[in-house]
Amino acid sequence: QVQLLESGGGLVQTGGSLRLSCAASGLTFSNYVMGWFRQAPGKEREFVAAINWSGDITRYADSVKGRFIISRDNAKNTVYLQMNSLKPEDTAVYYCAADSSVVVTRTLVGYDFWGQGTQVTVSS
Repeated sequence: QVQLLESGGGLVQTGGSLRLSCAASGLTFSNYVMGWFRQAPGKEREFVAAINWSGDITRYADSVKGRFIISRDNAKNTVYLQMNSLKPEDTAVYYCAADSSVVVTRTLVGYDFWGQGTQVTVSS
């Protein structure tokens, strides 16, 4: 049974930082592209960042480029999202997801497994 468990969310002030973690189990982690998505109240879930199996290919949404960094540790079956210079518009539930394809994709439908999400709230 595949499980993706996010952690690290919370309340932070504008300009602050948070690091999200997603621990995976029940799958061969190094075989999966890993992605982060977010969903704000009343909005559709959107792509944030993704990373390939080895960590040398990453993709970011334009809205987070230069502020967020995605990374992974295959020995720990964990993917991270370092979020810096946070803004109120970054407030959302953040989800990690796993994709068994070799292509680093931004589209939701390409991902096979999803976590339950962790809330990030940025106060102004």
